[in-house]
Amino acid sequence: MKQVNVHGPEDVRIDEAAEPEPGPRDAVVRVAACGVCRSDWHAWTGADPDVAAPHVPGHEFAGVVEEVGPEVRHVQPGDHVIGCLSAFCGHCEFCLSGRPSLCGGAATMRAADEPPRLSEDGQTILQFAHLSSFAEQMLVHENALVKIREDMPLDRAALIGCGVTTGVGAALNTAQVRPGSSVAVIGCGGVGLAAIQGSRIAGAGRIVAVDTAAWKLELAKELGATDGVDASSGNPVGAVQELTGGGVDYAFEALGLKETVEQSWGMTRRGGMCVVIGLVPLGVNVEIPGLDIVFSAKTMVGSSMGSNRFRVDMPRYVDFYLNGQLKLDEMISARLKLDQINEAFDKMRAREAARSVIVFDN
Repeated sequence: MKQVNVHGPEDVRIDEAAEPEPGPRDAVVRVAACGVCRSDWHAWTGADPDVAAPHVPGHEFAGVVEEVGPEVRHVQPGDHVIGCLSAFCGHCEFCLSGRPSLCGGAATMRAADEPPRLSEDGQTILQFAHLSSFAEQMLVHENALVKIREDMPLDRAALIGCGVTTGVGAALNTAQVRPGSSVAVIGCGGVGLAAIQGSRIAGAGRIVAVDTAAWKLELAKELGATDGVDASSGNPVGAVQELTGGGVDYAFEALGLKETVEQSWGMTRRGGMCVVIGLVPLGVNVEIPGLDIVFSAKTMVGSSMGSNRFRVDMPRYVDFYLNGQLKLDEMISARLKLDQINEAFDKMRAREAARSVIVFDN
């Protein structure tokens, strides 16, 4: 099988790898499609210090189970599945208190004295985010998979594996957006567009999209935004405050920049909630006025992977798509082959794609 092996920022290869063999609670999945996410790029280039080389990137995928190992209960061969990087153990405090997205999934990883799930010529190849889906086949723990309906197109289901769950979940799970409320979303990439859709599904009365690219603002309106603010000409806080009579009930930051996190706080009205979805770089601190915290009674919260319970949430998002509530076709800017992976990242870094999807010939 073919897979993308990252041996270093300047040493990336598409290699032939051995067919995976499942161990206890493992499943072999034939990948049908995989979205291209900025987190993969951070790992690829070494910007994510927690991801070492060599590794196989990719984490936003859907596919079909081909084989299962002993003790697997959730899936069987032939099942259509989505994977999730927030693999869960099922018995830690976070899992037992209904917050499995914070588990970390350490218990699903192979122990040091066990053979690795991925290897090449005797060398261990690390799995990225418990998954590694830039490959024709994957070997993953069953607690990183959820079974879905077979009438769901797998290239669209792949988006639910990360970006959609992160953005929609930020609105529905983390913020619990109230019907009729006002929302602003800074950053209209895949995650931001999903947050806009989650806010629309929740019944928000006004949704303001904020971005520097005019085409993204138009797409945001197609997906549910009622207004757009072009941030290319300066700080958008004043424009959002003017549109909404003083600020929004919920502000979602989906870029991971110090400046935009601080802007999202500024456009949140008194008593409102600022939700940080984007990954602020390691070592970067965010500053907000100390007195404002008390006098405005605003809150700032982080949303990790949409506060998901993915085996509950993802099948619901599939239903949302199939009944017309969630728009995914419009979010796919390009469908590419595995050997076009560099083109996909070029489109992402040039802000020319909402989401590119790698599609496999299965």
